[in-house]
Parts: sequence; structure tokens; C-alpha cells
Amino acid sequence: MFLKLTQKREDGSSSITLQPIMSKKKIFYSIFFGMLVVGFFVILILVIPGFTKTNIPPISYVQPFSFYNQDGKKITEKNMQGKVVAVEYFFTTCKGICPRLNKNMRIIYESFKSNDDFLILSHTCDPDIDSISRLKKFSDSMQVDTKKWQFLTGPKDSLYYMARHSYKIDDPADNRKTAEDDFMHTQFVALVNKKGDVVKVYDGLKQSEMNAMADEIKRIIKE
Repeated sequence: MFLKLTQKREDGSSSITLQPIMSKKKIFYSIFFGMLVVGFFVILILVIPGFTKTNIPPISYVQPFSFYNQDGKKITEKNMQGKVVAVEYFFTTCKGICPRLNKNMRIIYESFKSNDDFLILSHTCDPDIDSISRLKKFSDSMQVDTKKWQFLTGPKDSLYYMARHSYKIDDPADNRKTAEDDFMHTQFVALVNKKGDVVKVYDGLKQSEMNAMADEIKRIIKE
């Protein structure tokens, strides 16, 4: 079907041009196909979590480890499997950043303590002082469920290796020549997904970053 158009020239004469007109059937099919495509993507968004989110490769992954918690129980990377885990480092005699860090971590704990898929692991930076019994006393003072928030100690070099090379919350270049001279004091918190990937590191002293971590925990805990 064509539309007839009449156009006048400058000399007064006129010309006729024919332009095709899209039939009602073609318009209907075009609209129908467009709605079908939109509907398909809506279904994908609803069915596949994170379909519209850009996949960002993890910054690291949890390497094998073996530490002891406040109850003297051996804890390894296997205890993290299938859980979203927030990882921090502190020491019980710290009077500086550690109390502020653990205050913010408590907010995270309170938000997710009823979820069996969430866990907090707090490693000591000072295993020479923070023995199992000392961590037990500290955990009791925190009045938290130690099934959901555990406090770990172990060999100093192993603790520091995990912080620097696995969780990426301290610069490996900070390593001193001898273990006696080496001391780590970090305010950063690593977030690990259920597959053992370290997905992001947050500043545990900034409330805005802890809020962002809480939002990310809510998202990946559903994956």
C-alpha cells in the first residue's frame, strides 16, 4: 500500500510521489515482537539473580589454613564453605582502632546473626598474647553467639600470610625480615562469598563502607 504525496515546484507545476504505508498487520507484529523481547529479559532478570549485574572477578580466594577458635576447636577453610564470611584482624589489648572496628562489626553481626549462611571470623594480630583462653574471655565479654562470630589464633606467620596474601587486607610489602619484628595492625575487612572468593575489602572504620558491605552481604547471601 502506498501514500500519494503532491509537491508543488517553484515554477508552479506539481509532482506526485508515492511512499509505502506500513500495513496494520506489520505494525501489530512489530509491537508484538518488541513486547516479546522485553518480556523475555524481564523473566531473565527475575529468574537469574544478578543477571543485570556486571561480573567483577574476585580480588583473591581463601587459601587453606588451620587456626584455633576461642573454644580450642580447629577451624579451617572448610568451615567457611557455603557461607558468606566477614574477615577482620584485631588484638585484645588494642586501645586504638580495634574497639571502633569491633563496634562497627557488631552492627553487622546484629543484622545477620539469625542467618545460618553468615559468619564473622576475627583473627588476632598478636597471637603471643591472645591465647585460646584469652580469646575465650574476650568473646564472653562481647556476649555474641560464637557459632556466628568466632575469634581465631594460631602461628603468627600463618595469620599474617592469610591477611596479606589471601584476604588482601594488608600490604605484603609490610612484611619484616623476622617474625619478631613483624606486626600487623589493619582496619580493613574482607568479604568472602559462599564459593570462597574474596569479593571486596572494606574500611571497617567508615560507617558508609560498612553500610555498603551490609548491602553486599544481603545480595550475595541469596546467590
